[in-house]
Amino acid sequence: MVIVEGLPAGLSVTVDEVAEELARRRLGFGRGPRMRFEADEVMLLGGLRHGRTLGSPVAIEIANTEWAKWEEEMSPHPGKPQKVLTRPRPGHADLAGMQKYGFDDARDVLERASARETAARVAAGCLAKALLGRLGVSVLSHVVAIGGEQVQGDIRPGPADLALVDGSAVRCFDPDAQARMVEAIRAAAKDGDSLGGVVEVLAYGVPVGLGSHVHWDRRLDGLLAQAFMSVNAVKQVEIGGGYEVTARRGSEAHDAISWDSEAYEYRRETLRAGGIEGGMSTGGTLAARLGMKPLATLSRPVLQTVDVVTKQATVSFKERTDVTAVPAMGVVAEAMMSLVLASEALRKFGGDSVAELVRNRDGYVDALGSTPSSALSSRATSVLVGVRKARKVTARKAPGASARKAPKSGG
Repeated sequence: MVIVEGLPAGLSVTVDEVAEELARRRLGFGRGPRMRFEADEVMLLGGLRHGRTLGSPVAIEIANTEWAKWEEEMSPHPGKPQKVLTRPRPGHADLAGMQKYGFDDARDVLERASARETAARVAAGCLAKALLGRLGVSVLSHVVAIGGEQVQGDIRPGPADLALVDGSAVRCFDPDAQARMVEAIRAAAKDGDSLGGVVEVLAYGVPVGLGSHVHWDRRLDGLLAQAFMSVNAVKQVEIGGGYEVTARRGSEAHDAISWDSEAYEYRRETLRAGGIEGGMSTGGTLAARLGMKPLATLSRPVLQTVDVVTKQATVSFKERTDVTAVPAMGVVAEAMMSLVLASEALRKFGGDSVAELVRNRDGYVDALGSTPSSALSSRATSVLVGVRKARKVTARKAPGASARKAPKSGG
């Protein structure tokens, strides 16, 4: 069950849209056979009427078709389990959770710690994406590394390239890198092993000023980092150039600012800061990378562990597993970025309905030209307003148009 609070009234939502987003979560070469079995059955239970939000909490139920096989073993009613697991897996929540709560069965921990819970995140993220779409914001991800194979250079998809990314066997935008990644997955599968990797998640069309430079707990990069690090198996987050930037001198580590006299806006031609400065969005593309460790469950268990009952050395148990879930993790990362951006957009612009939210955003964006930092003349301000109105008309006519090529993170 997923409960999403805070959505304004008037947002279009359908079962098919949520189900389609959940299906993207099962994409990727290297996923196990369970992805073919664990179909998601979506039901919208509240907060909507005739396909539009009412301003009240939205309730979504996601049923798993595999539940029937586990209904007795995981029953909430009095009884005893038949498949007690006493060999915790290194790298999973098993042992720490058993110790924390006093359990003698790893299944009391692993079922809740399972990445199955990311289905709820993706469903909620679907609503956040829909809201961001009304504000002209697009969020997507692509895989940049699996195992030791990675994309060379700064190759980034735009909003119109999402179908192309999802059509890739590993959700990679670089065909050459994709082929190498697939071979690496095949080799790991042959050995019964698993692979981690890196995805980049991008947000286009984010207005300047989301986040805060005066509240430590509302800095946009901090909010995104926490959201990303909460995703199962993610062990690393980079905003923009990340670790690469730390090795540079200050003269080469920041995004130079220029003024575009035709568009009447500030520009940064590089993406070293990832579209965030001082905890606030700069108005450019947001870019972050998430590093996922190899999965702890192996098809050929070899990781040493201890049986919690006998205290004898053994190897971790085997469950149905994937060789890699990096492509799917990118979809979850999209959901987390969307939830953070939608929350900050609502905080910044407010509104009980989508129409009011959009009006507030438009008023804010139009007023940017008259702020002291822009210092435009009255003539320039009127030109700026005209340019922005023309953009809105164009956007309404061609909502699927691709954004301009993203700046380089390390350029």
